[in-house]
Amino acid sequence: MAKDRLITPSYCYILTANFLLYFGFYLLMPVMPFYLTEVFHAKHGMVGIILSCYTVAALTIRPFSGYLLDTFARKPLYLFSFFIFTSIFAGYILAGSLTLFIILRIMHGFSFGTVTVSGNTLVIDVMPSSRRGEGLGYYGLANNIAMAIGPMTGLFLHDSFPFQVIFMCSLISCSLGFIMATFVKAPRKPPVPREPLSFDRFFLVKGLSEGLALLMFSVPYGMTSSYIAMYAAQLGITKGTGIFFTFMAVGMSISRIFSGRQVDKGRITQIILLGMYVVIACYFLLVSCHYIAERSIAAATYVFFGLALFLGIGFGTMFPAFNTLFVNLAPNNKRGTATSTYLTSWDVGIGIGLLTGGYIAQISTFDKAYLLGAILTVVSTIYFRFHVAPHFERNKLR
Repeated sequence: MAKDRLITPSYCYILTANFLLYFGFYLLMPVMPFYLTEVFHAKHGMVGIILSCYTVAALTIRPFSGYLLDTFARKPLYLFSFFIFTSIFAGYILAGSLTLFIILRIMHGFSFGTVTVSGNTLVIDVMPSSRRGEGLGYYGLANNIAMAIGPMTGLFLHDSFPFQVIFMCSLISCSLGFIMATFVKAPRKPPVPREPLSFDRFFLVKGLSEGLALLMFSVPYGMTSSYIAMYAAQLGITKGTGIFFTFMAVGMSISRIFSGRQVDKGRITQIILLGMYVVIACYFLLVSCHYIAERSIAAATYVFFGLALFLGIGFGTMFPAFNTLFVNLAPNNKRGTATSTYLTSWDVGIGIGLLTGGYIAQISTFDKAYLLGAILTVVSTIYFRFHVAPHFERNKLR
């Protein structure tokens, strides 16, 4: 029996748009802490607060985005939020004060929260349901390729050019992504009866347990995405830290293809647990790099970069499975709500990671922050294994 067709022009356009959007996003991610400390002389704790404003704004808007996507046509909201997200990069170039920068960062968070929910929902609409796990795996792969080259490019530009050049590169990348997004042909959304407003229209109540498990895993990921270069400097690794993200993205790229196909075979919870076990081991080894570096910087360097690959494999194994898990808990007319719940849970954890990582680093060291993250991965895995997995099997719709 022939498989349903996955690769269509609209699917390719939205993959390209997704890559270009995330490339602009990842280009700035490792550079932002340096920008705030070098230009505005902010301390680590303040850096964490400012960076978390972006995440808090994104997670605040996501439940409303999911509701709008389930109520109205999805492509117009996708294009509008994509345009706003792109435009704010121009604002960064002009921002001359920390206050204005924070305002722009909050606005950027709102638009990012909306465009990512819209994109994740729209790509599900343009792919066959029988190949959803695989399709989401490739969609996430676009993020991973951006993650492979974005942070490395950003750190390279930081070493050679002023921050305005980095902002301009992000603006150009996202502008091209917006053009690609306009070519996506979204299927006509059948009219659905207007339901009364309730909490379940903004947040998938059946996914609360799943969201909590995902949240705990995203805390150390948030620390890694923004502070790994600073942790490397603390260890004494001063060169090539951008390669960490490349190795991490390579691991994600490899695992996403495998995990997406396994998800389509119904092995959702098994795949998530497999990824969790890998991530647990990686974070405890990442903490140990602090003690390895005291004896040998060379050995710590090898372990540090090797862990990036396996962290990517672990997270890349989990991501498509978690996304599908949330979608499979919801009826089709609440697909946007399910996607926003998935991304909101992720963002809450990342925001906590940014805040706690910066605060712990200010009063202690980054290895202590990563130790907290490692402990949370253990707690999350136990919770998922004994509560979330059985809950999902009882409540899944497909």
